[in-house]
Amino acid sequence: MPELVFFSGTMDCGKSTLALQIEHNRSSRGLQGMIYSRNDRAGHGRLSSRLGLVTEAVEAAAGMDFYAHVIGHLSAGGRVDYVIADEAQFLAPEQVDQLARVVDDLELDVFAFGITTDFRSKLFPGSQRLVELADRVEVLQVEALCWCGARATHNARTVDGRMVVEGAQVVVGDVVGDVDSPQAEVGYEVLCRRHHRRRQTSATARAAALSPDVLPVDGTK
Repeated sequence: MPELVFFSGTMDCGKSTLALQIEHNRSSRGLQGMIYSRNDRAGHGRLSSRLGLVTEAVEAAAGMDFYAHVIGHLSAGGRVDYVIADEAQFLAPEQVDQLARVVDDLELDVFAFGITTDFRSKLFPGSQRLVELADRVEVLQVEALCWCGARATHNARTVDGRMVVEGAQVVVGDVVGDVDSPQAEVGYEVLCRRHHRRRQTSATARAAALSPDVLPVDGTK
């Protein structure tokens, strides 16, 4: 039976790599899929992994109707054997409903990939709807690690290396400038729960380790 499968995890756990692997495995067997992505690090209309692998994709813009898009492709004589949707956390809940309809009405497997929570530890609306609707939710087994070596479970947004917990839910990382600080460098880092609660990133931990002791130690006493 066709399924809607949601592959989830933190950043750096290999979601996009797995999406590309699934695409490779099926296309090498003569199957043809529709690949969607949104806000990919490689740019518009791309699905890429941090390992350097990349393939073309349809940019899943806000307001796109996935069901209508697949129907349009089929009506134009195209072939669709499965659907891959990367960066699915950015989808609107109604778009996830459309993916579920692709499974139920068109009997196609849909593989969605995304992170579950944002930098504030709040569910993305798209991820929440996928958890509600998916036939299966698979937590990826490649464990991302916090700077301390513990399993990373939370995504953190950093500005100039310091963790922030306020701002827009969607901000593309590795860019310079934001609304409040035009020259700030915005990035992302995965942390364990303890250090996410303490807002302690690798940069701030390194700074603390290099700081002099508050109280000097007198070895003569």
